[in-house]
Amino acid sequence: MTIILVGKILLVDDSPSELEIMSHYLKDSGYNLIHATSAKEALDKAASEQLDAIVTDVVMPGMSGFELCRSLKKNPSTRKLPIVICSSKNLEIDRLWAMKQGADAYVTKPYTREQLLRAIKSVTM
Repeated sequence: MTIILVGKILLVDDSPSELEIMSHYLKDSGYNLIHATSAKEALDKAASEQLDAIVTDVVMPGMSGFELCRSLKKNPSTRKLPIVICSSKNLEIDRLWAMKQGADAYVTKPYTREQLLRAIKSVTM
């Protein structure tokens, strides 16, 4: 069976188990993945890699996913990069704030493989 890579995605989460779950779901769907365990590391990788999308948590030490989103959208070289927020924060105000920061989609934890894939496809098509 041949797997066709459908894009390169940067996964940003400070939880190793969360990165593992996302990786498992996305690798099985043919995505090429890069990991970052902090928003600062994600900014460096977003600047140096040719990415198709970023999936980020919100609550992380140092810089939040919302701040990461804002920084990426302010930078001309990463401004058009689609961002999916994947967070346990599930209030409508969190979703609205994420969109105001420049996020393109919002998925709440716990999520299914289908919910994560649907969110990524919706921002990369």
